[in-house]
Amino acid sequence: MKSAIRYHLARLSLQTEAFRAFWRDRKGTGAIEFAIVAPLLIMAYIGSFEVSLGYSVSRKVARASSTVAEVLTREDNVTKGTLDGMKDVAKSIMAPYEMTDYSLKITGIMVTAPGSGTVAWSRDEDGGTPYQVGSTIALPTDISSVNAFVVRSELVVPHHLMLFAPGLKTENELETFNLSKTYYYRQRIGNTGIKCSDCGS
Repeated sequence: MKSAIRYHLARLSLQTEAFRAFWRDRKGTGAIEFAIVAPLLIMAYIGSFEVSLGYSVSRKVARASSTVAEVLTREDNVTKGTLDGMKDVAKSIMAPYEMTDYSLKITGIMVTAPGSGTVAWSRDEDGGTPYQVGSTIALPTDISSVNAFVVRSELVVPHHLMLFAPGLKTENELETFNLSKTYYYRQRIGNTGIKCSDCGS
């Protein structure tokens, strides 16, 4: 009887010692902690990269739109070819980012009243006329100099998010959003308006 008790106590002691050894063993702890933290770090990295990339593209869009309007205000006469060439100006500024499915509208406007003007000419990225000549168009309220001529550029560039974790994406999750900038620049040369010699043809 005593030998049986001693046997069970010895076995229990061995099991207890094995459990204590297992509890004290820290091998693999780093791997477990890494497995828990790594996805969070990766998501944080991708998120910060997306934000910085979006901000950089947004600045490029603003600069391209601004430059298009500013270049045209230095002319006293433009043509369809001049206006169509503004696409290349915008694309060169947007480099190295690609401009696909973008929208570029350039409009010459004669200010007729505070916050209102008349379209003198307009051109889009496809060589079309987005705004009818002679039509009334709304302007920002701070553009109030009557008979002043302004050039408006409207640039819209789709920005595609880099979704590295498709398993976390839902059907309705935003994948693409538009970055748009509109600028108004006043005519710099002369004060009779910038003519487009062949926009009416």
